[in-house]
Amino acid sequence: MADENNVSMLVSEAEIKARIESLADEICAVIDNSWLVVALLRGSFIFAADLVRAMHKHGLTPKIDFMTLSSYQDGTESSRRVEITHDLNEDVIGKNILLIDDIFDTGRTLRETSKLLQSRGANEIITAVLLEKPARREVGFRPRFAGFQIPDKFVVGYGLDYANQYRTLPFIGVLEEIK
Repeated sequence: MADENNVSMLVSEAEIKARIESLADEICAVIDNSWLVVALLRGSFIFAADLVRAMHKHGLTPKIDFMTLSSYQDGTESSRRVEITHDLNEDVIGKNILLIDDIFDTGRTLRETSKLLQSRGANEIITAVLLEKPARREVGFRPRFAGFQIPDKFVVGYGLDYANQYRTLPFIGVLEEIK
C-alpha cells in the first residue's frame, strides 16, 4: 500500500484542472475531429481522459487509441530503452496524431514514439504532456504543448506511479523517500 505521508504536493488538483482547460483551448485551436489521439499508457491515462473531455467542450470528438510503453519498469531511472508492450489498434497511415504522454523527462519516449508513428505513415504528429522536466532533457525533441515545468524530482500521482503505486493521488507530488 502506498504511504501518502512520503509524498509532498508539487501541483495541486485545482492547478491541474485549470491547466488542462487552458491546454485544451490551445490544442483545439490547431486540431480538428480528423485527428487521432494516441495516449501513452499507463501514466497518461488520467491526463488523457481529462484532456479529451476538456476538448469535447470545444466540440472535438476525435478517435482515441492507446499504446503501452515501458522505459522505467519498477525503478526511478529510465532504462533509456523504450519498449512497446501494447501497440495501437488503429492504422495511422495518412493520419494526423495528437500524441499524449504524462511526463517529458529525457525526451526519448516521445521522440522514439513520434519516429515510429512517422515510419508507419502518420502525417502530422503533435505532442502534449502534462509535465516537463527541462533539466533531464537528453534529446533535441520538445513537446508542442506542456502543462507544467517541474524540477528534477521523482513525481507521482495523477496517473504517475512508483512500482505501480500512487497513481490515484489527485495531485502531482514528490516522492520523498523511496523504499
